Amino acid sequence: MENTSGVGVLDKVTSILATLEAGPATLAGLVAVTGLARPTAHRLAVALEQHRLVARDVEGRFILGPRLGELSAAAGEDRLLAAAGPVLARLRDVSGESAQLYRRQGGVRICVAAAERLSGLRDTVPVGVALPMKVGAAAQVLLAWEEPERLHRGLQGARFTATALSGVRRRGWAQSIGERELGVASVSAPVRGPANRVVAAVTVSGPIERLTRHPGALLSQTVVEAADRLTEALRPT
Repeated sequence: MENTSGVGVLDKVTSILATLEAGPATLAGLVAVTGLARPTAHRLAVALEQHRLVARDVEGRFILGPRLGELSAAAGEDRLLAAAGPVLARLRDVSGESAQLYRRQGGVRICVAAAERLSGLRDTVPVGVALPMKVGAAAQVLLAWEEPERLHRGLQGARFTATALSGVRRRGWAQSIGERELGVASVSAPVRGPANRVVAAVTVSGPIERLTRHPGALLSQTVVEAADRLTEALRPT
């Protein structure tokens, strides 16, 4: 290996993971690429499997395990929250309304960051609050790009329809008027993580009297630009 830490076992483990990054490998394949002795490669690969850092495919070959994806998602969330503060503050200042960032957690969406309008009538959503996935522009965005079966389940009892979500996918943003709370309108756009998957929704919300009954016409471009900045922050460096 070109890069070594001086800690032999870590260097060997890293060489196995780097080999699997290129795709599934048999034990013989691991030995050939890493140069490790067969018993060593087998012992380390099985140990990594116990920790879910390595798994097996249907043919019994070694592949990267689910734990790596979980760690990557956690790292991505840290980057997302670090970037969210200034992006939401700018969105609030440009739009004149409160801005939030939501992530889905099962059947609810959680407000993980917010920048509140400093004065006057506003829509306040505290960080940490859980809101339903059946109403609101953010719920539409977090559901619109789901796999068909999960999307179908999510539509049961929702205030929006499959046709509405088709429009969200086509436009790249969603709006709601009085769905979550009477008198409140909102506009949301998706934040995308690895593999272009939607991982969060950026939202601007405020009174219908200011946002009108066509809030997307006023704010969609601004909200999409904010979501794109957060998507950029999640891209690998």
